[in-house]
Amino acid sequence: MADSRPTTNMSARDWVQVLAKYREPSTLRSSVELAVSLVPFVLLWVIAVWVAQYSYLGALAISALNGLFLLRLFCIQHDCGHGSFFGNRTLSDWIGRGLGVVTLTPYDVWRRTHSIHHSHAGDLDKRGIGDVMTLTVEEYHQRTPFGRFLYRAYRHPLVMFGLGPTYLFLLQNRIPFGQMQRERKYWISAMGTNLAVVAILAMIIYVGGFAALFLVFLPTTLIAASIGVWLFYVQHQFETTEWDHTENWQIHDAALHGSSHYDLPPILRWFTANIGIHHVHHLYARIPFYRLPEVLRDHQDLVDCSRMTLLQSFNCASLNLWDEKTRRLVSFANARRTTA
Repeated sequence: MADSRPTTNMSARDWVQVLAKYREPSTLRSSVELAVSLVPFVLLWVIAVWVAQYSYLGALAISALNGLFLLRLFCIQHDCGHGSFFGNRTLSDWIGRGLGVVTLTPYDVWRRTHSIHHSHAGDLDKRGIGDVMTLTVEEYHQRTPFGRFLYRAYRHPLVMFGLGPTYLFLLQNRIPFGQMQRERKYWISAMGTNLAVVAILAMIIYVGGFAALFLVFLPTTLIAASIGVWLFYVQHQFETTEWDHTENWQIHDAALHGSSHYDLPPILRWFTANIGIHHVHHLYARIPFYRLPEVLRDHQDLVDCSRMTLLQSFNCASLNLWDEKTRRLVSFANARRTTA
């Protein structure tokens, strides 16, 4: 992907003022977006449980489709976390907490870690919370052979997009790790979500048996989780992304140039709630997802900024290390050649 930047003389900070006019959500539009995501999700759940009595493959197929609706619900929860879905922050938070039960994500814990991600994305000295672990080439070579093996295993696609999402949503989200353990409200968020999830799982097993659990609940959840992690990955893990040490890091530049414009086909843009317009989102997170296309419509300069197509995005899976000399995210093989 080419290093495309806005062709105007406007700085990333200047764009913030331009984007401010898109921040106001519509209560009606937000309500409709929630309804057209949640109602089909529930209906497909019911249909999949019924079909599981007659066809395992049929139930799995419906669950796979429903994973896309669950992904969209997570994206709506994401907007709630930024206070951009409804004008009323309290309403956004409680909608987000409710959706957090469906997405297996304690809302208040996630909102805190995601806020840290937005505050420090691209800062080499503030890595570790709410991001994909990324080492520099030098850091990687300073590790022991076993340390390098662990990092390579972590970055392997089967772990990153398979085992990783499973661990994250089924296990890690159950307990507020790290600094979250020191604040009561995060424990309340996590444990409250856990109790609600247990109650729902008990109801699922009671109504549909273990077939509903293994043929509907798990496939729907894990497919949504894997796609969600992939989306988050390609939005920051692309060749021309930006990383800097704190003294050279600037939050607006990191937001605009360290986040991609993942230009997906229309149907995928709908299911992902325009989250692919990530460079604009990071620059001004209070814009509702359904207004992000307005920004691109009105400002052509932002269309080509860090633009990546679906086909081009698959190359990102082989990028693993930040090369501070070339200022590129590179593969392990490329890092070896550069070091040699």
